[in-house]
Amino acid sequence: MASAKHAGRKPVVAALIGNLLIAVTKFIAAFVTGSSSMLTEAFHSVVDSGNQLLMLYGQRRSRRPADDTHPFGYGRELYFWSFVVALLLFSGGAGVSIFEGIQHWRNPEPIRNPLASYVVLGLSAVFESASWLVAYRELQRSAGGRSTLRALRRSKDPSVFVVMAEDSAALLGILFALAAISLALLTGNPAWDAAGSILIGLLLAVVAAVLGIETKGLLIGERADPALVAAIREAVQDEPGLCVVTDIRTVHLAPDQVVAIVGADFDDRLTTPQIERRIRDSEQRVRERHPEVTGIFVRPVSSTAPSEAPPRS
Repeated sequence: MASAKHAGRKPVVAALIGNLLIAVTKFIAAFVTGSSSMLTEAFHSVVDSGNQLLMLYGQRRSRRPADDTHPFGYGRELYFWSFVVALLLFSGGAGVSIFEGIQHWRNPEPIRNPLASYVVLGLSAVFESASWLVAYRELQRSAGGRSTLRALRRSKDPSVFVVMAEDSAALLGILFALAAISLALLTGNPAWDAAGSILIGLLLAVVAAVLGIETKGLLIGERADPALVAAIREAVQDEPGLCVVTDIRTVHLAPDQVVAIVGADFDDRLTTPQIERRIRDSEQRVRERHPEVTGIFVRPVSSTAPSEAPPRS
């Protein structure tokens, strides 16, 4: 579990350092050149930096131990702050970008010193690519042979997929800014630069909407990976005197925190103390094999009686 926590922190810290450096250089370039697209990109980097700080805050809060008020811990704080990041990306990143684009469309200004813009955009692409690569490697480490897109869809760690989404949007935004500045210079019409800002804002709005949908599902509660559910079933079924596992319900409280409720039909010839001992042993076996299962509850049920549980996950 410690390694998982460290892995989730690594891409966020890398993205934060990169975005802070990029934001400073973009603001300088925007001041020197008067480019609307460059100013929009600078605000974008500031918003991303703030988002990474919120992610780090959410990670720290999610690791607080369980107490009487929150008996299962504070793991979902990470999902809450990830949802806040999606909202800020929409309102702060997309909103400011579109507003700046409209303002410069109404009051166009010629671009000054375009060489500075190209240099800054090139450096920004390098920094963003490095940050994206860190998040990509962390994703591949936990992908289990899945494709990148499928791994992103199945990931329960917003520290990885939020950074990847933001960095991907940033790289596309750099391309949009580069194209907008180039068209403004080639045509002599600064409206292209303003159009680039608006396009970047629309891109950020789409990314924010996707992140909002993904984090909403985690915040409400998503089941564990089917492979983990199968592993829990196998670990419980290893218990002598167990007839069948009738159902397993799981939910993620954090990327490395899963709660599982297992319905198990035991041999009717077992006494109550024997069943209690087998429940205790099976729960201990699951915890030893899968430390990410922080809560495991095995309850005796009858496989022939109508099940009160919802469909198994």
